[in-house]
Amino acid sequence: MKCLTLNSHSLVEPEYEKKLAALVEGIWKEQPDVMAFQESSQSVGAEEVPETELEESGFVPCPFCPLIAEDAKQAKIRRDNHAFRIAVSLRSLGLAYFWTWTGAKIGYGKYDEGLAIFSREPVLAACQFYLTASHDYQDWKTRKALSLSISTGKEVSSFVCVHMGWWEDDEDPFSAQWKRLLGHLRPLKKSGHIWLMGDFNSPDQVRGEGYDLIRDSGWRDTYLLAEKKDSGITVPGQIDGWRNQENTAGMRIDYIWLSPERRKDQPLQILSSRVLFNGRRFSSVSDHYGVLIEWEYQPAALELGGLQK
Repeated sequence: MKCLTLNSHSLVEPEYEKKLAALVEGIWKEQPDVMAFQESSQSVGAEEVPETELEESGFVPCPFCPLIAEDAKQAKIRRDNHAFRIAVSLRSLGLAYFWTWTGAKIGYGKYDEGLAIFSREPVLAACQFYLTASHDYQDWKTRKALSLSISTGKEVSSFVCVHMGWWEDDEDPFSAQWKRLLGHLRPLKKSGHIWLMGDFNSPDQVRGEGYDLIRDSGWRDTYLLAEKKDSGITVPGQIDGWRNQENTAGMRIDYIWLSPERRKDQPLQILSSRVLFNGRRFSSVSDHYGVLIEWEYQPAALELGGLQK
């Protein structure tokens, strides 16, 4: 299977239409099985997409996690929704996905900024939940996660799209968001592997912060597990959220994490990890680069005469 994650920046990007076309072309050529997009936006005042048209595009509604008691408002899917346009464009090329989207907050004063996940396999379950203590849609720091579960052949696996905050945030630091995320993931552990895909705002070279916290929690960085890999750099320089930070040239802050090893009868092999949409492997389409991994199940070891082969 192939999994792609990208902080798309979407409608905020200059020359958006050109970059959307380049993104669709790259997806069509690589044909990932699962895709996760952060900062997947739509204009607040754009025309709503009729339900019949949404269904035809492969859209799957995504309810809130049962742990969310309040009646949170859902943004309607609008005509210029980044995920909707990707889905429609790909279907016009003969590549159909099931997909879901949620708005997390108002971005740049005029966008419903949210998350999207795509799957080539039918969606068995979908869910969304908050990572931040604040659920204020007008608060630019509000964060959500979005998950879907699909059959991956040998099990039901869950794929979770996340966009985390910063380690040193005074109001809602990374560590608090990580704790909430783990709490929401507990019900998913009853099935198969869990994949965390997204922008974690945690450089891998910084010790004692977000990256180390995730690894110390038992999660596995698929970049490190990959048999073949490139530099892994996902941010070429200073971007929004990192303008006043040092050592921001060539950061790796976008990851695909694999849940702690639990089932020895279904070992996984990460075949490769590649950076896409970086100007070398397809045109740059965002202020982030994408990460594409390819993986497969390995046959369980056969015990013969007390030996494993």
